[in-house]
Amino acid sequence: MRLIIRWVVAALALFAAAYLVPGIRVEDPNAWVVYALMAVILGLVNAVIRPILRLLSCPLIILTLGVFLLLINAISFLIAARIAEALGVGFFVDGFGAAFLGSLVVSVVTVFFNIFLKDPEEKQVSINKS
Repeated sequence: MRLIIRWVVAALALFAAAYLVPGIRVEDPNAWVVYALMAVILGLVNAVIRPILRLLSCPLIILTLGVFLLLINAISFLIAARIAEALGVGFFVDGFGAAFLGSLVVSVVTVFFNIFLKDPEEKQVSINKS
């Protein structure tokens, strides 16, 4: 259930990015199918390629106090968009600037939804000291 919730949140975040960022567009009449497929592609890129990028750029991440992670997010977003483009999914990102803004929007929307959509199985243990 948790995976499906994350998948839907990622699709909604991609919808928000396509709506807000001028360089991101979806050219398909079945737009929600495109957002769902792109959410899967982005999840796979974040699971496979992003850790490699983080490992290779670890000195830059430390040097910039984590700001370089924003560029890694943008690169991951651009790679996912290029994979989707190659597969004919219908999700297009015009350049690095659009990928950077799109990754910011996706990150903010994902964090916002995750705050309000807590998994009911994750119960917080409270310690009462009397």
